[in-house]
Amino acid sequence: MHGWPLLSLVTFLPLVGAGFILMIRGEEEVVARNARYVALWTSLITFVLSLFVWFGFERGTADFQFVEKTEWIPAFGITYHMGVDGISMMFVLLSTILTPICVLASWEAITYRVKEYMIAFLALETLMVGMFCALDFVAFYMFFEGVLIPMFLIIGVWGGPRRVYSAFKFFLYTLLGSVLMLLAILAIYFHTGTTDIPTLLAGAGIPPEMQIWLWLAFFASFAVKVPMWPVHTWLPDAHVEAPTAGSVILAGVLLKMGGYGFLRFSLPMLPEASAFFAPLVFGLSIVAVIYTSLVALAQEDMKKLIAYSSVAHMGFVTAGVFTVTQQGLEGAIFQMLSHGIVSAALFLVVGVVYDRIHTRLIEKYGGLVHRMPNYALIFMVFMLASVGLPGTSGFVGEFLVIVGTFQANTWVALLIASGMVLGAAYMLYLYRRIIFGKLTKQHLMDILDLNWREKAIFAPMIVLVLWMGIYPVSFLDVMSASVESLITNYEQAMAGSEGASLALLWSGQ
Repeated sequence: MHGWPLLSLVTFLPLVGAGFILMIRGEEEVVARNARYVALWTSLITFVLSLFVWFGFERGTADFQFVEKTEWIPAFGITYHMGVDGISMMFVLLSTILTPICVLASWEAITYRVKEYMIAFLALETLMVGMFCALDFVAFYMFFEGVLIPMFLIIGVWGGPRRVYSAFKFFLYTLLGSVLMLLAILAIYFHTGTTDIPTLLAGAGIPPEMQIWLWLAFFASFAVKVPMWPVHTWLPDAHVEAPTAGSVILAGVLLKMGGYGFLRFSLPMLPEASAFFAPLVFGLSIVAVIYTSLVALAQEDMKKLIAYSSVAHMGFVTAGVFTVTQQGLEGAIFQMLSHGIVSAALFLVVGVVYDRIHTRLIEKYGGLVHRMPNYALIFMVFMLASVGLPGTSGFVGEFLVIVGTFQANTWVALLIASGMVLGAAYMLYLYRRIIFGKLTKQHLMDILDLNWREKAIFAPMIVLVLWMGIYPVSFLDVMSASVESLITNYEQAMAGSEGASLALLWSGQ
């Protein structure tokens, strides 16, 4: 299928499905049922097409593959340019596998405006996949910003009691950072005369004094998306108020956009500024890991606890990225993939009991193992993966990040590693309070265990968590060549004699 415009098919097929849903007419129940089935089949076909990208991807090369390029706005030299390498391909697969899971998770939970809800999710899938495939800054920015619109609607229309407040907070936080990124893209265009990402990666020649301001502008956008401390405060509110599937896609994919931005733009295009600001990133990552883990320990809302744990886990990612070592970078990417599955699964786990009892307060639960043994088993698998138990995906990413960070700075590695201990504390505490103990609360006496649809949702996620934990090389092989190329180009840029050292420049010497 190398002759096919495969990436365009994977990117825009969900929009075709959204168009079909838009044309559905009839009684409300019929429209809702048909919208669910169209969204499910569209997302499943999109996932199958993305598997062709995986099977056809050539390992051992850092080049962009499945490249599509055509003129878009010739007057400004802007092209429609798509392609994937070993880094971006993994996130395309993550996006396409989580979307049908989200559709299934919403099957019974969403009871009103089902047609509009499914359209929003399919549009969101197009924008997520397009962002990871885009090889032109203009297209990248359009996809990157476009994601805000359907997510804003998903939180604001189908969320909880404070959904409007949370939706606007999410939108304003992320938009503010992204405006600075737009200014940085314009500055790069006026300086280099191109918005083509591979051309800029090959050697943009941006002077050190300009790199500082560009790096800070990109950082403002990507740090909010990750999210890094202290610009993380939108995340717990957004997660708590979002519907279950909204939380899944928010934690599973949208948080990875910031980490992907650091890998794709900050490190390779602005190497001297990245080296200069690395201690700042390490410091913020340490605070994120330790502080948000302690905050998670104090939470009484299950969703809010898992939301704070996401901030802590993404602290591992930002620390690993800026070590610029093979283990650190591969660990950061692997951790993003693992977190995308594990945190998504944990939000689904919360959604299962919320759909039955309609509360997320931990104190309202206890002794569920007596009524829901299958649920207790599945919850345990994802809880242990979040903790980083060897044999699960969580261990591989965190271990590689700690090894890479140790090469950069021993103290940073030690402080980051404390996050694994704190993570075990809050996740085991959560699990004990919900699952174990005596079943004494009256409203839990008649609760039902997982149905076939819920088991079908969790089955592929358990397989992925164990596959990534037991045989991680099948994923690391795909990304290793791209990571090696990134490190080589970074080291060459740092060793080059062009421009003054940023440290000297900053000090005015």
